Amino acid sequence: MLRIKMVRLMLIAIIGSVLPQLAIAQQQITLKDALTFALQNNTKVRNAKLDIEGGRYKVEEVRAQALPQITGNVGLTYNPIIGQLVANFGGQTQAIKLGQNWNSTAGVQLSQQLFNQQVFTGLQAARSSEEYYNLTSQLTEEQIIELVANNYYQVLVNRQQLNVIDTNIKNVKVVEKIVGNQYKNGLARKIDVDRISVNLTNLNTQREQTINAITQLENQLKFSMGMPVATPISLPATELTEVTTLPVFTDSIDLANRTEVKLLNNQDKLLSLQRKAYVAEYYPSLALTGNYTYSSQSDGFDFLKSNAAAIGYGASAVGLTLKVPIFNGFLTRSKIRQADVNIKKAQESRKETNNSLNLAYENAKIQLRNNLNTIKSQRKNADLAQEIYRSTQNNYNNGLASLTDLLDTENALTSAQNSYTQALLNYKIAEIQLIKSNGNIKSLVQ
Repeated sequence: MLRIKMVRLMLIAIIGSVLPQLAIAQQQITLKDALTFALQNNTKVRNAKLDIEGGRYKVEEVRAQALPQITGNVGLTYNPIIGQLVANFGGQTQAIKLGQNWNSTAGVQLSQQLFNQQVFTGLQAARSSEEYYNLTSQLTEEQIIELVANNYYQVLVNRQQLNVIDTNIKNVKVVEKIVGNQYKNGLARKIDVDRISVNLTNLNTQREQTINAITQLENQLKFSMGMPVATPISLPATELTEVTTLPVFTDSIDLANRTEVKLLNNQDKLLSLQRKAYVAEYYPSLALTGNYTYSSQSDGFDFLKSNAAAIGYGASAVGLTLKVPIFNGFLTRSKIRQADVNIKKAQESRKETNNSLNLAYENAKIQLRNNLNTIKSQRKNADLAQEIYRSTQNNYNNGLASLTDLLDTENALTSAQNSYTQALLNYKIAEIQLIKSNGNIKSLVQ
C-alpha cells in the first residue's frame, strides 16, 4: 500500500513538471513577443538602464559640490611633558607652563561656494550626461530590436527550408518505392535503385544539418532576447509572408529623428561644456567659510567633570576665501587646446555618421527593389519548377523520362524553393534597415 502511494506521488510530480514545459512548447512566440521580451530581459538593455540610474547619481555627486560642506571634528591630546615659556619679569627670569596635561577640542566647520565657475559648469555637464545615458539606452534598445528581428527571420527561413527538404524526402520515397517495384519485376536497373538511395541519404543528411542549424539559430535568438537557452520556443510560420508591394520611399530622410544624431548632438554639448570648464580655471573662486571650536584643558582626565582645575572656552570665525589663479605653467591653455581638437574630431565624425546613415537608407531602398524583383521571379521559378517536376514524374511513371531527368528536376525544384525563401529573408532584413533608417525601428514592437 505504501509503495502504491509513493508511485502515485511520483507520477503526480512528473506530470506537474512536464505540463508547464509542454505548455511553453505549444506557445508560439511572434516577432512582437520576441522583441518585447528582449527589451525587458536583454543584458545590454538592462545595463543601459542601470547606466541611466548611475547617471542620476552622478548628477547628485556634482551637485553636492555646490551645496554647503559641513564637517565636525573632535580631538583629545595628552601632553606628558608640557612646554614652557621663559620670560623676564622685573629682571627675574621665570618659566611659565603653556597649557595642561590634557586637552580636548570639539568643533564644526562650514564651507559654501559663492562663486566657482568650474562647479557651475560641472552641473550643466552632469545634466547633459544624464541625457547622454538616456540616448545611449535608447540606441541600445534599437540595436537589440534589429538584432532580434534578424535572428527571428533567419529561424523562420531555415524552418521553411526544412519543410522543403521534408517534402522532397516524401517525393523521393515515392519514387524509391516505384523504382524498387520496377527492379523486382526486372523493369529497372540496380544502379537506379542505388541512385535513389544515395539521393535519399543526401536529403536525410541535409535535413539533419538543417535541424542542427535551426537549433543553433534558435539558441542565438533566445540569447539575443535574454531568454534561457534551454527554454523551448515555437515560431509561427505566418511571420514570413509573401511580399507583393514596396513600401513608400522618400528622396531623403530626416536625420534629426535618428538616435545616433541626437547622441552626436549631446556629445557636442558635452565637449563644449568640457572646454568651458577648462576656461573656468582662469576664473577666481569665492567661498564662505565659518567654524566654531570648543576647547577644554585640565591637569587630569576628569576635565569633563565639574572641576575647578578644568578650563573651557569657545572660539569661532567667519570669513571669505578668494582664490585667484595667476600662473600654472600653461596647463589650462593646453587643456583648452586639447578640447578644441576633440571638438573638431567630433565634427568630422558627424559628417561621416550622416553620410553613413544616408548610405544605409539608399542601400536599403536598392535592396528592397532588387529583393522584391527576386521574390517575384523566384516565386514564378518555383511554381514552374514544381510543374516541371510533376510533369517529369508523370513521364517517368509512364516510361517517357529517365531517372536522371527526374532527379535533375527534383534538385532544380529544391533550389528554386530555397532561393525563393532566401529572397524573402533578404527582403525582410532590408525592410528592417529601411525602418531603422527612418528612425521608426521601435514600431516593430508596437
